[in-house]
Formats: sequence, C-alpha cells, structure tokens
Amino acid sequence: MNYKPGNRVELTDSSVLIQHMRFKSQSFFGNHSEKSDKWFVFNHAKENEIFKYPIFIHSKTKKTDQVILMLHGLNERNWNKYLSWAEYLCHYSGKAVVLFPIAYHMNRSPASWSNPRLLDKLLNTRRAYTGHDRSLSFANVALSERLSTHPELFYQSGRQSFDDIIKLIEEIKSGKHPLFYKNTHIDVFAYSIGAFLAQIIFLSNPFQYFSDARLFMFCGGGVFNSMHGTSRSIMDKQSFDTLFEFYQSGVWAEKETAATEDEALTAFYSMLTSNNEQTSRIEKFQHMHEQIKVISLKSDKVIPYEGVVQALGEECANQCMEVLDFPYHYTHENPFPIIRNTDSHAVDLSFRMVFDSAVEFLG
Repeated sequence: MNYKPGNRVELTDSSVLIQHMRFKSQSFFGNHSEKSDKWFVFNHAKENEIFKYPIFIHSKTKKTDQVILMLHGLNERNWNKYLSWAEYLCHYSGKAVVLFPIAYHMNRSPASWSNPRLLDKLLNTRRAYTGHDRSLSFANVALSERLSTHPELFYQSGRQSFDDIIKLIEEIKSGKHPLFYKNTHIDVFAYSIGAFLAQIIFLSNPFQYFSDARLFMFCGGGVFNSMHGTSRSIMDKQSFDTLFEFYQSGVWAEKETAATEDEALTAFYSMLTSNNEQTSRIEKFQHMHEQIKVISLKSDKVIPYEGVVQALGEECANQCMEVLDFPYHYTHENPFPIIRNTDSHAVDLSFRMVFDSAVEFLG
C-alpha cells in the first residue's frame, strides 16, 4: 500500500481512500508536567493533545452512517500493520473505518521517543540497572522506563484514550463530524490491548452509545493478570512486573477501587483479575454475547485464550470465541508476517480467514 500521511491519501489500485481528521484531547491526568530530565514521562506532550487520525472510506462516498472503530495494540508508533487491515474491512464491509490512536501511541507519542540519541542513552542506562535484561530493546525502552517509573500512567493514559473515544463518538452521533451522518451506527474492531480498552467501554457503556454496537476482538480480550506483556516489542520484564504488582496489590488498588460511581474505573478494576467484580462482569458479557466475536490464537503468548475465557466467563466464551492456530510461525505482535517462501500463501489465507470473519460479523 502506498501510504503517506496527509489530509487525503489516494490508494493505488483501490476503491478506498484515506482522509485525516484533526482531534483535540480534553482529558487531563497526572502531575508530571514539571521540568525533569525524565523526558520519557511527558504527561503533557503537545503531540498527545492535538493530532490527526486516519479514516478509510470508499472513494465515491462523501458521507456515511456506518463506521467501524479500529483500536490497536500497546507500544505502537505507526499504522503500518493496520493499513491492510483497515482497507480490507472498509472495502468488503462497505463501512468507513476509523483508526483512532491510544494516548501516547502512534502519532500521539512525543518526538523524543523516536530520537536515537536519547533512546540509546536511556537504553544503556536501563540495561545497567536491570542486569542486561534480554527483553529490553530499543523499541520498548521508552515505554518500559515510563511505566516502571510511573505505573499509574497505564491507567491514566488508558482513561485519556477512553475519554477521547467517547468525545469522538459524541461528535459522530451528534452529526458534527463532516464524514458521518447524525446517529451513525458504530461497531468496534479491537486488537491486543485495544480489546482491553474496548471491553471497558462496552462494560461501562457511556451514554448507552454501545447498547446495539458489535465488538470484534482479535488477539485480545483477556483479564489483565492473564497477560504476559514482556516482549521486546512491548515492554521489558521489570516494567511488566512493576505494572503487574502495582495493579494487583499496590497503592493504586487500595486507593482507587473503593466505592465509586465512576463506571469506567469500575470496569477497569473488574478487568484486572478474574475475581474482581466477577459476577457483575460475567453477567454483563453474557447479556451482550450476541454483540461479541473473539478470535484468539493458540500460540499467542502475550494474551492467551485462557485469559479471555476468564474475562468473559465460560458460557459467553463458548458462544462467541474461536481459537485458531495458523500453519506457520507467528507471534501475538506479528500474526501475519511477511514471508518470502511457500508459507506466504498460508499467511494470506489466514489473514482472509480472520478478516472475512470480521467482515461477516461487523458488516
């Protein structure tokens, strides 16, 4: 795909084009705005507050009332992996596909996080005090340092993403968005940690926006303590261990999970372990089981399918979940690798298997 970010991108040999829309976040969390040499924190980075997001739409469509919102994975800096996903969904479902970036991800991440000089210095420093952890990498060092130093930012960034998505939905539903009619129907395709965010949105269902929406989850959907986020593409072991401890038995759990009327916070808490708010969470998912479709991968080590069963409950999982195992080497981070041999056909077939299922369910 010949993609260069811009206001309007024509795709070669495709009926789909990409438009980019401006968004201003109004959500605010944290107290890390003071000057600091810890440049990886940046709770008020301008890139995170005002940014553009891509929309895939049929080239002959000026306005539509059908949308699929696509949510991505953790620690990603560009849309490359998702461009073919979005084009396929848009082309075959007939719906527009909105790719919305999670806070501090994609083009919402500070430019310094891609600065080789700063990253190399941070990498060497972190290697020295983590004992040369092999899970640490150039790709994950900024997020690893950020979350191990301030684990509360995992929730805060997620909450900013939640609030931004609700603001976007409100803009679309009210008819204020230039590409969508009033009361446009919105479904969700969510991958990896994006599925975790989507589950929190569906459980809390702000303004009843998602009462009749559908949710397709791919390589995601598990409770937090079933995940294994240690990955050279995501975060190092020390960071994930810190994050895991913080949200299981740390100060945050004691302080934030007291009686609250914040339904988004309650939903987040319920998704941390299988036991948190178990009865309520499983009842809600069971009630919406016809709205949910899940495809998990047998060899997914980051978000294993057993954790999805824990999140949804066995009855709901049996009704809406499918576990696949592709006939080639794949990972959670790269389910459809580019392979230059006979396995490339198998990759293409596997891709179509997943996305034809998504088109059928969301279309």
